[in-house]
Amino acid sequence: MAFAVSSKIIFFLFLFLFVLSATAQRYVTSGSSITANKTNSAWESSSGEFAFGFRQIIPGGYLLAIWFNRIPERTIVWSANRDNLVQEGSKVQLADGRFDLRDPRGQQMWAAPVSLDRVAYEPCLTLSFENPTDTLLPTQRLDRGVVLVSSFSETNYSKGRFLFNLQNDGNLVSATRNFPMDGPSFVYWSTQTNGSGSQLIFNQSGYIFLAAENGTVLDFVSQSEALSSQLYQRAILEYDGVLRHYVYPKSANSSGGREMAWSTVEFIPVNICASMADAKLGFGACGLNSVCSWGSDNIPQCKCPPGYSIIDLNDRMSGCKPNFVAQNCDEGALETDHFSFIDMPNTHWPYAAYGQFSPIPEDLCREYCLNDCFCNIAVYRDGYCWKLQHPLINGRTGPREEGLGLTKAMIKVRNNNATAYSSVFKKCKSSPLIIIGSVFLGSSMFLLSSLLLYFFCFNRQKSKSLQPYQDLPGLNIRRFSFKELQVATNGFKEELGRGACSTVYKGILKNDNIEAVIAVKKLHKMATEGEQEFKAEVNSISSTNHKNLVQLLGYCEEGQNWVLVYEFMSNGSLAKLLFENSRPNWYKRIQIAFATARGICYLHEECKNQIIHCDIKPQNVLLDDSFTAKISDFGLAKLLKPDQSKTTTGIRGTKGYVAPEWFKNMPITVKVDVYSFGILLLELICCRRNYEPEVEVENEMILADFAYDCYKEGTMHLLVADDDEALGDKRFDKFVMIAIWCIQEEPTLRPTMKRVMQLMEGSVEVPIPPDPTSFITSV
Repeated sequence: MAFAVSSKIIFFLFLFLFVLSATAQRYVTSGSSITANKTNSAWESSSGEFAFGFRQIIPGGYLLAIWFNRIPERTIVWSANRDNLVQEGSKVQLADGRFDLRDPRGQQMWAAPVSLDRVAYEPCLTLSFENPTDTLLPTQRLDRGVVLVSSFSETNYSKGRFLFNLQNDGNLVSATRNFPMDGPSFVYWSTQTNGSGSQLIFNQSGYIFLAAENGTVLDFVSQSEALSSQLYQRAILEYDGVLRHYVYPKSANSSGGREMAWSTVEFIPVNICASMADAKLGFGACGLNSVCSWGSDNIPQCKCPPGYSIIDLNDRMSGCKPNFVAQNCDEGALETDHFSFIDMPNTHWPYAAYGQFSPIPEDLCREYCLNDCFCNIAVYRDGYCWKLQHPLINGRTGPREEGLGLTKAMIKVRNNNATAYSSVFKKCKSSPLIIIGSVFLGSSMFLLSSLLLYFFCFNRQKSKSLQPYQDLPGLNIRRFSFKELQVATNGFKEELGRGACSTVYKGILKNDNIEAVIAVKKLHKMATEGEQEFKAEVNSISSTNHKNLVQLLGYCEEGQNWVLVYEFMSNGSLAKLLFENSRPNWYKRIQIAFATARGICYLHEECKNQIIHCDIKPQNVLLDDSFTAKISDFGLAKLLKPDQSKTTTGIRGTKGYVAPEWFKNMPITVKVDVYSFGILLLELICCRRNYEPEVEVENEMILADFAYDCYKEGTMHLLVADDDEALGDKRFDKFVMIAIWCIQEEPTLRPTMKRVMQLMEGSVEVPIPPDPTSFITSV
């Protein structure tokens, strides 16, 4: 798609500036071009202070930009394709009175008309383009209706969360962006010059001010002493929502004692945390469930409440998530003994409250929150009590003078040794919804350790004396007797599947005249692999089930009879659907891809302790009667301790889906599951196995290699042959690119599953993937 740009955008600046040769300058003439590659070729301005060209932002992804060219930082001040990086080999050309940016396949990515064949303007004097990105430079003017949009982060130049603009009514404002839409959400700073503001001016002396139509100064944005012409200057709306005026010495002699680096001379607002105090919508200055405080370095500090952690370590404004299982809301299961409060003084989320009480003592405020499963935090001040629930909006912590004195937030957290509520095996509905599968997710490590001690350290003969219907406290599973499972499976008669260590049978469980279909997994190599598999599956239990994970219903351990009981999945495995039946439609395949990604993301991001599945493949993705995908078979799963992000272990998994690091004696992280998901995603897209030795063309034998070749050569339609549904969906190319990112040989290049979900959902643009076999050092 071509992205046409108004002639106003053509900032007459360097739209075609000079290229400096070794001995003399020459004009950029019609027909001149620059190609995106690692040499970072560029056109320089006549002074050499600015350059225009491609900058590599991520491996294989380039930004067409303008930057300060004589300082080591090479600070970018404008870009053409901030939301749509181009890949290596893309080219920008000046021809036929326009600048034209095209990717290697010739698709137009951006264009801008030029009124002259050759332009000899000095950028630092004539940088008056009317569609800036996030930066203003001296002599630049901001007219009504023109908007600065912050970048998403320090390293991601795509449009972010904040806006700065002179509105059509003459009011100069900073506002949160209704992300990912473009409109403003909440104005947190304003000159309040409705009807009078005409133009924001950044003059050569370094003053930034709002002027009326007759030239009268209405308000100063930056009014420091006149700055020397020996300083570079810029004003930028940074990714944290603060507009900062920076200077940089042009030489050591002109630094005047300044460090040779960008330094701040003015910024607005003076405290963005306080400025956001009245925002009733949005993510605020720090993201949902977080708190903002103004730092001594004049940068907003984003923190998580006790018991919470940041969602994305690479984005301090991503918000916070609880590290514990929420309070159970089932009748009679409030778990009030399992929760307590951690005080957080001088803190409040004023617009997250759904209940208020007064006058009451603090102890009663705590009690009201404790007895309410929806209450996540109680806030108390001067006899007033507020109950808050997720998501918590625009949290702030600060001193008394900011209005937060004597305000106490009481954070409700699960006690370290408390487990999630466990109900007895509940009556099953008569529908065949109940399905085959795999394991998951019981509670705290304390009880898991106790359970394992029980299984493996006590004399097994003691198990025979236990009540066959006794449930294990703290786990959402039931203990069955072996005889009961023999009856349910009619003597283990109907086999559903078989593995190296186990066989799965279909069974019917009767409970108060209600029948439920179950899948019974009987382990049969108890001395070695089977015992390890049983331990792994039990260890993988956490406190909350997920709709995209097959639910473990119970277990049996009597002597050498070790059995796991799951819900039954009526439509079998994804492998059967993809490789044995006729091709499922594109929509169904996409839904399965999303469901599988959500399940893996849950294991990696939302469990109290991360779980690495280690064996993601189509055979372990099962489908219920409505073809909802659920991940199964946690026999190879690896449970990480709370302080672990990686582990070492022997090779696990299935050939073709095993990440390369397994074979390199490298520590194993959750990225091994990301790799396996990438292979599975390609199989879903293409409806073929990852390895097919009988194909007619040899280079199509390995799907991962074939997919990248097709992507690189612009022939991705070959991946799906006559699948018009897939080819007609604009997501097709994107999903192939996501899969290529997932199968990068270097683990650090692979996205997290959370990022994979964002890429699939479209909330984040998919960058250009590099060759999976390359070893570039950053993502």
